[in-house]
Amino acid sequence: MKQYLDLLNHVMEKGSDRGDRTGTGTRSVFGYQMRFDLQEGFPVTTTKKLHLRSIIHELLWFLKGETNIGYLKENGVSIWDEWADENGDLGPVYGAQWRSWPAPDGGHIDQIANLVKGIVNNPNSRRHIVSAWNPAEVDQMALPPCHCLFQFYVADGKLSCQLYQRSADIFLGVCFFSGIKHVPLVLSNWCKKVFGNFGMVPVPLVA
Repeated sequence: MKQYLDLLNHVMEKGSDRGDRTGTGTRSVFGYQMRFDLQEGFPVTTTKKLHLRSIIHELLWFLKGETNIGYLKENGVSIWDEWADENGDLGPVYGAQWRSWPAPDGGHIDQIANLVKGIVNNPNSRRHIVSAWNPAEVDQMALPPCHCLFQFYVADGKLSCQLYQRSADIFLGVCFFSGIKHVPLVLSNWCKKVFGNFGMVPVPLVA
């Protein structure tokens, strides 16, 4: 995980100290990019212990389109507990936007299904994009999406992914995005493609 350690060093050496809404303060840089060749192995943080169950079930929860923590609780995952209401609801967070984005006609758009169809039927398209940032609903979400957009690219039979994060705690949250790094691996299986590169543009924050 040299890329991750390089990011930590870069933020500590080059970052700007800023205030934030929590009152804690951050040290941050903007637009730093990490890139991983998924054919060389799966990128996971090796400098700290990760709760793999939480990583896997959170991604499955997103892909199922769920926004209630019931599924997570059933599988021993508590990472969303503090933001849920008394009924376990989080509002229209990731799962709702990925699988059921409200359409103007009253219907819903399944971005993941559309993504898979697009990759299979029109791999050269530059529109293989999924967004969780819905300005019309962001104020209804318990927590606005951090990993707010990702795009896929197909070349030479290989499927690559670029992820953009508006905000990321690099000591905590970035380590957890191993789950999101599974997305190109899952889709490469669904779409019968060899996985290529994973690019990540977080806006890292260090308390």
